[in-house]
Amino acid sequence: MQIQLEQDFSPASYDLQEWQKGYRSLLEERDYWIDEIEGQVPPELSGTLFRNGPGLLDINGQQFHHPFDGDGMVCAFTFGEGRVHFRNRFVRTQAFIEEEKAGKILYRGVFGTQKSGGWLANAFDLKLKNIANTNILYWGDKLLALWEAAEPHRLDPATLETIGLEYLDGVLQTGSAFAAHPRIDPDCGGELRLVNFAVKPGLSTTISLYEFNPSGKLVQQQTHSVPGFAFMHDFAITPNYCIFFQAPMSFNPLPFLMGMKGAGQCLKIQPNKPTQVIIIPRHGSEPVRIIPVDAGFVFHHANAFEQEGLYVDSICYADFPTIDPAQDYRQVKFSALAPGQLWRFRFDLNTQTVERELIESRCCEFPVVHPDRVGRPYRYVYMGAADAATGNAPLQAVLKIDVSTGDRQIWSAAPHGFAGEPIFVPRPNGQAEDDGWLLTLIFNGELERSQLIIHDARDIREPLAKLSLKHHVPYGLHGSFTPERFLAIA
Repeated sequence: MQIQLEQDFSPASYDLQEWQKGYRSLLEERDYWIDEIEGQVPPELSGTLFRNGPGLLDINGQQFHHPFDGDGMVCAFTFGEGRVHFRNRFVRTQAFIEEEKAGKILYRGVFGTQKSGGWLANAFDLKLKNIANTNILYWGDKLLALWEAAEPHRLDPATLETIGLEYLDGVLQTGSAFAAHPRIDPDCGGELRLVNFAVKPGLSTTISLYEFNPSGKLVQQQTHSVPGFAFMHDFAITPNYCIFFQAPMSFNPLPFLMGMKGAGQCLKIQPNKPTQVIIIPRHGSEPVRIIPVDAGFVFHHANAFEQEGLYVDSICYADFPTIDPAQDYRQVKFSALAPGQLWRFRFDLNTQTVERELIESRCCEFPVVHPDRVGRPYRYVYMGAADAATGNAPLQAVLKIDVSTGDRQIWSAAPHGFAGEPIFVPRPNGQAEDDGWLLTLIFNGELERSQLIIHDARDIREPLAKLSLKHHVPYGLHGSFTPERFLAIA
């Protein structure tokens, strides 16, 4: 699909030029206490919020073709005693160091970034740049920057300095993939369990599953082959299953081989074919089930659970958005694109049938639930959302949905604020599912600065605190919170 460009159209909720300002590189690495605060930071909120995303979007003015090709930059917000400290560092991958030294783009990007010199300079150069830009996770005393097509990078959790590639005590091999969307099972035999996957696509696709205990030791691994090419960014878990949505994608490698397109630009969704839902048992000898469903393309799942059937709640798109070589992603015409919407799928594993239901028609993305409800029946989901109830637009709001009653709460940063993924932090000793805080990093296009918004997750209609940074942070992707603090709070 070719993304249409914005032409003399600006919805009332946002200004395109303000939105564009969030896609500028942040070259400075900063380290300071945040002192511009509206409201009050809850004193019992203690720990570290890590965020990851593309922080470098050009090299000496040579633009990356897509923000997903940008080099990873990790931000750390340390909370304690009502104070918050900010630090950011680039993940110094081998490619980042090489390009920083050369002062120019040396690697092609998956989503269309090319070396200078036209197709001749790019033809048959198939080297992938590990950009470590998608997620960040602290597990087993290791801070890991994740990008789904290669190994993680380990960082120092106190300084964010890059230690190097991480092979998880030999579980991974050189060049191994390790997905950027791990799930944490809150109760697997009485302990937390990190579950993650790797995909090796081809004429048939290999899915590898890994499960790690809290100390970071591998406790289970399995590999399965499924028919057809698959591009799967996320998955969902329950106590007994891992669930993948394999969209009906085709991949024509010739434009990539010939240096005319990035690999991601060679993907196309086949609109007349169903999505194949792959249900893999985590334990025991049940067979792998593959059930067709009308779901379109799915980037992210909200949650899954087992309750008289298998339920999966997912953000679904009618198409897979790509940016053609001659297009500028900053000129996207939002109104021409179908929005992501939250759908519920109920699978009967005995009859291998499925029912689906639209939960939220508003444009939305980046769904999260309480960590204790991952893979379990749940009541509340939080998401980034558009300001308007209909149509497609940038995320400017945070939306809370009670999936049991249908009640909704929304807080909007429009017209100047642009939102990302909210992170749910449970209140210590909290009992209710929504007893905690939401942490959301927004970009204020009028101020050209980023702000961390703290909401009481029980009522998000007004924030508890708004913390203004001294600068902007380019739009990020994913993050995580740990109650660990790696910086002393004076």
